[in-house]
Amino acid sequence: MAIERVDQVWSADITYIRMARSWLYLVAVIDWFSRYVLSWRLAASLESDFCVEALGEALRHRRGRRPRIFNTDQGSQFTSGTFTGRLKAQGVDISMDGRGRCLDNIFIERLWRSVKYEEVYLKDYQRYAEAQHELGRYFRHYNHERPHQALAYRTPAEVYGARERA
Repeated sequence: MAIERVDQVWSADITYIRMARSWLYLVAVIDWFSRYVLSWRLAASLESDFCVEALGEALRHRRGRRPRIFNTDQGSQFTSGTFTGRLKAQGVDISMDGRGRCLDNIFIERLWRSVKYEEVYLKDYQRYAEAQHELGRYFRHYNHERPHQALAYRTPAEVYGARERA
């Protein structure tokens, strides 16, 4: 399927962040066309709440904009009735990757590579609050300052048409 405009396809995925004595879990919702990170959440457990919160924020802060299609993997956080119900209530078509098909969600996999190599692996987060603060700073940079070769060296915010929120 050709991705030709913003809000055509959004997706979400979870990645893991190693802490000194535990793990944190990071979910992000992105727009495929612009690579704009619409929302993200950090959690200390893999319960589905943080994914539902990230989805809710993406839908709330886009001022009525909705994707035509929302893509995820088949993780229990994304197949929960609460998560899929929010999408169905908005009239969004749900697409789920086939098992073992990480390339079906290549845009968010590329995001994880950037987050980890440009932020996470360079830091040694000691506390949840530190990780939350530093990841927030990184995502603002990623969206509003970091040009992308695939976007003709524009930022995701420029392509998506977003302004930084205070």
